[in-house]
Amino acid sequence: MTVAAQTTGLPVLLNDVRRVFPGGVAALDGVSFAVEPGEFVAILGPSGCGKSTLLRMIAGLDEPTSGSIQTGAQRGTVAYVFQDAHLLPWRNVLANVALPLELSRLPRPRRLERARQAIEQVGLADAAERYPAQLSGGMRMRVSLARALVTDPRLLLLDEPFAALDEITRQNLDGQLRQLWRQQGITVLFVTHSTSEATFLADRAIVLTRRPGRIVCDRRIDLPALRDGALRGDEAFARQTRFIFEALEKGGA
Repeated sequence: MTVAAQTTGLPVLLNDVRRVFPGGVAALDGVSFAVEPGEFVAILGPSGCGKSTLLRMIAGLDEPTSGSIQTGAQRGTVAYVFQDAHLLPWRNVLANVALPLELSRLPRPRRLERARQAIEQVGLADAAERYPAQLSGGMRMRVSLARALVTDPRLLLLDEPFAALDEITRQNLDGQLRQLWRQQGITVLFVTHSTSEATFLADRAIVLTRRPGRIVCDRRIDLPALRDGALRGDEAFARQTRFIFEALEKGGA
């Protein structure tokens, strides 16, 4: 099993999780898996199979109809990055990133210091005083990522954060996220539709079937821990991507 070099992440344990929405629509059924502290796990599946619902339940934003989810999370130890950056347009980058610390009433000097550190982590130190309207889509997502990292989370949940970006920007952010994960040692669960993104980022892929989502595949991604853009052209990368694609087909994608 591959985990980040210095692990500070939380474990995640799901046992026979089922989620049924009002009206009887079952989103997930019988989902069980365990994530070790410091693992990077990609979650894939057809549209509507319950990937986002699964992530929301792990975050505590929704509850399973039956079954259990355990993370050992406490206040401030879980961060969530959505598909949209959700930045406040009247706040500059620094103020947007500092917002979670402001809401937790951290003193202004300390929260601005930590916000600047998070902004530097994602390579946006020169953009701290800019406003969201002055940023590209990729820069806005990096601000969203910095806002998640500023609380020093031990579990990071990402719901297709780079899906709307162009391929070059997306690949650059994938590389940056993978590097940040190795530096931080946190547990990461990353929802994506992209088999190549999952292969590059994660060390394990969980693939769900059509709704109600059930696990059709849970496999290790057998690639080096250190990854760069050149890896995408390697035969081993193509082979691992093909395994995930075949699992998606099996699951009804």
